[in-house]
Amino acid sequence: MVGGLKSIGGWRPGAEPAAFEAGALASAAGRFREPSAVVRDPATGRVGVGFGGQIGEGGPLELMGALPALYPEWLGDRSFCEAHGVRFPYVTGAMANGIATPRLVITMARAGMIGIYGAAGLAADKVAAGVDEILAALGPDTPNWGANLIHSPNEPDLEAAVVDLFLRRGVRRVEASAFMGLTPSIVRYAATGMSQDPQGRLRRKNHVLAKISRPEVARHFMTPPPAAILDGLVTRGLLSAAEAALAARAPIAEDITVEADSGGHTDNRPMQALFPVIMAQRDAICAERGYERPIRVGAAGGLGSPSAVAAAFALGAAYVLTGSVNQAAVESGLSPEGRLMLAQAGLADVEMAAAADMFELGVKLQVLKRGTMFAGRANRLYEVYSACESLEAIPALERERLEKSIFRMTLQEVWAETRRFWQSRDAREIDKAERDPKHKMALCFRWYLGLSSRWAIVGQSDRRIDYQIWCGPAMGAFNDWVRGSFLEPPEARGAEQIALNLMEGAAAITRAQQLRAWGAPVPPAAFDFRPRMLG
Repeated sequence: MVGGLKSIGGWRPGAEPAAFEAGALASAAGRFREPSAVVRDPATGRVGVGFGGQIGEGGPLELMGALPALYPEWLGDRSFCEAHGVRFPYVTGAMANGIATPRLVITMARAGMIGIYGAAGLAADKVAAGVDEILAALGPDTPNWGANLIHSPNEPDLEAAVVDLFLRRGVRRVEASAFMGLTPSIVRYAATGMSQDPQGRLRRKNHVLAKISRPEVARHFMTPPPAAILDGLVTRGLLSAAEAALAARAPIAEDITVEADSGGHTDNRPMQALFPVIMAQRDAICAERGYERPIRVGAAGGLGSPSAVAAAFALGAAYVLTGSVNQAAVESGLSPEGRLMLAQAGLADVEMAAAADMFELGVKLQVLKRGTMFAGRANRLYEVYSACESLEAIPALERERLEKSIFRMTLQEVWAETRRFWQSRDAREIDKAERDPKHKMALCFRWYLGLSSRWAIVGQSDRRIDYQIWCGPAMGAFNDWVRGSFLEPPEARGAEQIALNLMEGAAAITRAQQLRAWGAPVPPAAFDFRPRMLG
């Protein structure tokens, strides 16, 4: 008996002996695609691992357990792969302003994973061009890609226009992010095209992968949309009565991505604390509603190493979604200078900074700290905004500092630039600013916050100190993991190899843990998967 476990039979070696020594056990853990036997030598009491051989009543070794073959493709929920037509339960998440490029999406789709286009923050014509590029490369019948739909509380018309564009272009999957509640636009997207098969089972034309970090927000996506929103969409002719009736029976999203501490918008929640809460909430809602299909829960945030990915699957994740590590990939829309800065980041080289899109609400996002002064400058702008009621009310010395170090132009010039931008995007913002001096100040400060991410994308060298690069601790963990490997140089970081190595490593670590749980003295080396060329 080992650790309370009794043998279940005997095992006789075949062509190779059982592995008992540390080096052999580490190698055995790496052979996770082969069935293996956990065996015990009754003469010494040692527990080891065998391959092949014969199982029977007798034998020189005791059989403690048998483990089937394990594949990276099987780490998550198979229904996720079936629903989305993918080989791996792996998603590259949306990175705004086109940083998650069409090239990145195309690469991941062809690798048998899901890629999400970073449509947030782009003008409608840019979004359309990106979608068209993806469709031209993959064709209209390729299911495993999507685009970002970000909640835009300050620009609801833009959110509605993006949904309209997605529906017209045939974008069948969206990553819904930064939503605090449901809007008519996200409900319209989810409900459009809903139908029933001959057996009365619900069919979805469009799929929502909802990224959440709070239970109260998760509930919105796990339950059917409010009748008032559905009725309003029917009245406006944006949904049929039949679509609304079906939507009233189903959750907005069947895929909920739990976002722990991450780059960009984040609540900095630890995955181990947040994920079980959302899983329990999902189980309660599904039991209460009696859904015909389960809601899948995936994991995002902090996934920069195979150990982190393995831990996410061990928590019960149906799929994993990565972000920061893809921003450093060659397919990313970030400039080479920005990617190099990410490749040099350590675990602690991140900081929270005022966000452009929800500046007035005091919302912050996580950015790279090393090599840039953006976070400190962005937070200073929010402090000034909070303390002053208008641009004119800013103390003279403070005003001089802002103009010299942050804006590099006068505030009057900043307003002129800002006014030109909103004149072409939404002139109502100008009218509001002229009536409300505080709003005018917010728009001017958002000018810097918005352009700082653009400078990082185009690689504007004279503004390198102001680069806004969204980044979480996963980036530092990834850099530590790939150090000394073929993935260390920024120019070698292909998104497909990053994904394959994370999944391969997660499978290896999962098998090592399985063997250890059965009593085998698996050495630490078995949990240290090193990157290698895969394909």
